[in-house]
Amino acid sequence: MKQEQIRLQKYLADRGVASRRKAEELIQQGMVKVNGRPVKLGDKVNPARDLVTVGGKRVTAVKEKPCYIMLYKPRGYVTTLSDEMDRRCVADLVKDVGKRVYPVGRLDRESEGMLLLTNDGAFAQSITHPSNHVPKTYRVTVRPGITEEQIDRLTTGVEIDGRKTMPAQVTLLTEEEGRAVLSIVIQEGRNRQIRKMCEAVGLEVARLKRTAIGQLRLGMLKPGKWRYLRPEDLQRLMPGMQTASGGRPQRRRR
Repeated sequence: MKQEQIRLQKYLADRGVASRRKAEELIQQGMVKVNGRPVKLGDKVNPARDLVTVGGKRVTAVKEKPCYIMLYKPRGYVTTLSDEMDRRCVADLVKDVGKRVYPVGRLDRESEGMLLLTNDGAFAQSITHPSNHVPKTYRVTVRPGITEEQIDRLTTGVEIDGRKTMPAQVTLLTEEEGRAVLSIVIQEGRNRQIRKMCEAVGLEVARLKRTAIGQLRLGMLKPGKWRYLRPEDLQRLMPGMQTASGGRPQRRRR
């Protein structure tokens, strides 16, 4: 039976090398070769026949067992596996996982809270793809306080980077002199989105913590610690998701 060819970025993501987005960057940077030859975006690979290397290292043709973990990312860590500026990376916090896992989405350096990591490209794609509208919940401390008008603007959407944000759920949790604590739920994952939204309405973010993705909550996990996701956790992430043999999350057919 002839082995089906698949896009190179999907092949790399399925084998835990990097997310699809990062795999595309590696391809564009000339880091990826197939049978010794440079490749370009859109090229395909035959897993049974072709030799794929990234940075000169061979990519195994055998898929690793899927691995899904939740990390409490502390402030001061960048959401990368390595950093040319020698900053602290989330990879340092998950060395004891025993497998190469990469972040699903991002949290900026000064933000904290829930970060998912995996070696399963399909899972990462299902969580981050805009069409799936997976909600992310943040606890946000802002200064110097907040008005009803500012809450309304955040809720209906504000323009950042030349494009209006989708409607958000904004709830005032507590308020005192000079500060307010909000719960903000968004269904997008744009770069530094919460901070830019707050800046657009004249608010300074003093603290930003992601507390949930979908219905999966951070719970009592401590900063810098991680745990494996259970099947019920995957259900909370996306209610239509189920695990097949080997633990791979899939969307249920209707």
